[in-house]
Amino acid sequence: MIAIQKQQINSQIKSPQVFLIDHENNNRGLIDTHEALQLAQSVELDLVVVSEGKEAPVAKILNYGKFQYQKKKRQTQSARPTVKEVRLRPNVGVADYNLRIEQAVGWLSKGDSVKFVIRLRGRENQYREQAGEMLERIVNALSEVGKVHTLDKRSLVAQVVPA
Repeated sequence: MIAIQKQQINSQIKSPQVFLIDHENNNRGLIDTHEALQLAQSVELDLVVVSEGKEAPVAKILNYGKFQYQKKKRQTQSARPTVKEVRLRPNVGVADYNLRIEQAVGWLSKGDSVKFVIRLRGRENQYREQAGEMLERIVNALSEVGKVHTLDKRSLVAQVVPA
């Protein structure tokens, strides 16, 4: 789990002076904490310490609730799974096949790896060679944007990672 640092806001700031960045992202320079707090209250926002400086901390005037929400959202987004799985059947239509390839290209360009699984049921097991050829077609179609990480024709699985 990622530890969230508790930031000093409003009256919790003990430093006598802060480097202030106002709500319009203008650098106001070194200013008294009390004066910065009054400025934040006048625009109905919070004064938040965004980084601890050597001589004085850097404080910014912003909406603290919105800031916390965006920070949490960034953390969960960076922790998302990076392997996308695509399951296909050997008798998939051309339009569906092209759609899956386009999706895989998009995922690979974003930095995710893609795992293709071809599932055989019942009589489809007689056409195992065709499923293997389909896996080869998929790998060839994605060779420009990714490289093959694993290709197992026996279990009909191919994993492609970004190039």
